[in-house]
Amino acid sequence: MKKTTTPHSIKVDGREIATDSEGYLVDLADWSEEFAQALARQEGLALTDAHWEVIRFLRAYYHEHAVQPQVRVMIRHFTKVWDAERGSNHHLHDLFPRGGPQKQGNRLAGLLRTKGEH
Repeated sequence: MKKTTTPHSIKVDGREIATDSEGYLVDLADWSEEFAQALARQEGLALTDAHWEVIRFLRAYYHEHAVQPQVRVMIRHFTKVWDAERGSNHHLHDLFPRGGPQKQGNRLAGLLRTKGEH
């Protein structure tokens, strides 16, 4: 049985952007940095430069590979560009406390739910 979602939206620059019940975009083309900021505010998250680095990495990886990166791919990447502590799974989940980088990060990056997510 397919899960149905109720229509939700987030107001961005006076325009209603449709999301599903968990905040994922209905139309990926509606993503903008302003959308990410509005969703982050709604989720109680103040976006820092580190958040934006992860969001931009998620978007670039998706556009290059047509799938979201697994957490181990993110850990490997951010361990190289930051350091082992800041690139760790623990730190990435601290940055995105509502579901980690694969859930909250993907929502903010305007990407789809990952497989197996309920």
